[in-house]
Amino acid sequence: MHSLFHLAFHVTDLDAARRFYGSVLGCAEGRSTDTWVDFDFFGHQISLHLGEPFKTTLSGKVGDVTVPMPHFGLVLELPIWQAMAARLKDAGTQFVLEPQQRFAGQPGEQWTMFVCDPFGNPLEIKGFASLSTVYAS
Repeated sequence: MHSLFHLAFHVTDLDAARRFYGSVLGCAEGRSTDTWVDFDFFGHQISLHLGEPFKTTLSGKVGDVTVPMPHFGLVLELPIWQAMAARLKDAGTQFVLEPQQRFAGQPGEQWTMFVCDPFGNPLEIKGFASLSTVYAS
């Protein structure tokens, strides 16, 4: 059974959210009011509500890299990940962690990058040569 994932979180400006999630990431906008907006986040639903964003810290350890916590993100096939990396670079997005490969030659080999939305909410975008290896151990 396949299910949709839903995540609701705070942003401080819906127009800026529309620019980032809609124009930069390419998410289709769904329903909205004057206090929230939904997006199709690559087949899943995110709801952005006006309010104070999550507090985050650079406290997650993955190998020898420290990443922002908490965070959410995407798992993409590698060609789509590469196109997303180019799209983010073209938009002048500042990376928390530049696009890079990790776990080369190991189970779970992947490419990753971290960005923050305009409100400081961190997103990790992962790329896999085959989505069948996402849970490889």
